[in-house]
Amino acid sequence: MSERQAELLEKAYRYVLEHGLADLSLRPLAAAIGSSPRVLIFLFGSKDGLVRALLARARADELTLLGGVGVAPIGLDRAVERVWAWLAADDHRPLLRLWVEAYARSLVEPNGAWAGFAQATVRDWLEVLAACQPPEERDTEDGAVRRTRALAVLRGGLLDLLATGDEKRVSAAVRTRIG
Repeated sequence: MSERQAELLEKAYRYVLEHGLADLSLRPLAAAIGSSPRVLIFLFGSKDGLVRALLARARADELTLLGGVGVAPIGLDRAVERVWAWLAADDHRPLLRLWVEAYARSLVEPNGAWAGFAQATVRDWLEVLAACQPPEERDTEDGAVRRTRALAVLRGGLLDLLATGDEKRVSAAVRTRIG
């Protein structure tokens, strides 16, 4: 990636964190980031190419979050607590709204720019949660079920929090023992 491409990608990423991807139009985006639609098409190949780059950038932030959980066998309860603390932080809401938008769009438009986004994030989160489980639990069917339940609680809590803003209630629910 060229320096100019990386610079415009970062500016476009900040723009979509604020405005979302649903109605992304190249002309207003280009004006907001000091470029032109033609330059964006040249650098990213197409609007879909730009969207794919933006989704990859959002996923990089997501993977950074998940990397902070650690890979030591700390147990699912502690892993969920650590992830939830990050998810519930006010300053992460723009990224999380963008993530939800991309996740949902990936489900209803499984081809093109959105292809595989939801599936990849599920896989990423399950791998991180597996690394937090004790080795004797990690490779069992019950261990996989517990990881899936922990992920469902985190994702459900995130959707509820973004919809209601009721951090106290949702955090209490998420922090109940995953078991």
